[in-house]
Amino acid sequence: MTYPVLSALLAYPDAEMVAALPELWSALAPADAATLAPLFAMMEGKPDLIALQEEYVATFDRRPAHSLHLFEHVHGESRDRGQAMVNLREEYLRHGLEPRPGELPDYVPMFLEFLGQLPAPQAAALLGDAIHVLARIGEKLDAAGSPYARVFDVLRRLTDVQPQALPEPPEGDLEEGMVTFGPDAGLTEPALRTRGQPQPVRFHASDPRRAASGPSKGGNHG
Repeated sequence: MTYPVLSALLAYPDAEMVAALPELWSALAPADAATLAPLFAMMEGKPDLIALQEEYVATFDRRPAHSLHLFEHVHGESRDRGQAMVNLREEYLRHGLEPRPGELPDYVPMFLEFLGQLPAPQAAALLGDAIHVLARIGEKLDAAGSPYARVFDVLRRLTDVQPQALPEPPEGDLEEGMVTFGPDAGLTEPALRTRGQPQPVRFHASDPRRAASGPSKGGNHG
């Protein structure tokens, strides 16, 4: 239940979510509940739903560094971001998750909802590849003193992969190779693909784990 709870906590707050806070709390493991206690306290301490929604908007919508869209942090406004979202949406559909209308596939709550529907080993593997981006968001939130940062602390505990620093996202339409995760992890983006061939999802322009260990075959810094 951890992924669905974290997904709910990062979603735009509505009356249903606020009413479900006790249930969300009870679904957590004790260690995770302790970590998330400041966030629950903040949510429960707001005088009304509007105040909680204003806090959410001020935290995420008005601060680009806190954006809950994964690919924005690594692809910027380059065309690679659009293709990455197409690939991620196809991955969702392949596993039976239909993205909600008007919601981008790289929205963190949707990604966490997706992980919650996968077998634990597969979810852990995908989280391990995304943790570098998620950790960056969490660090930005922590620096701003936001209790939402605690969600990302829990995510970091759910994987053995150590987050590494990522390069700054590119600006404009850049030609960049991208390291993949999943079955084609470590391969760079080919110039052409066969129509209908499954596309691997890409979370980052360069794999920080490879950067830390030196050049490797197939690596391509974005």
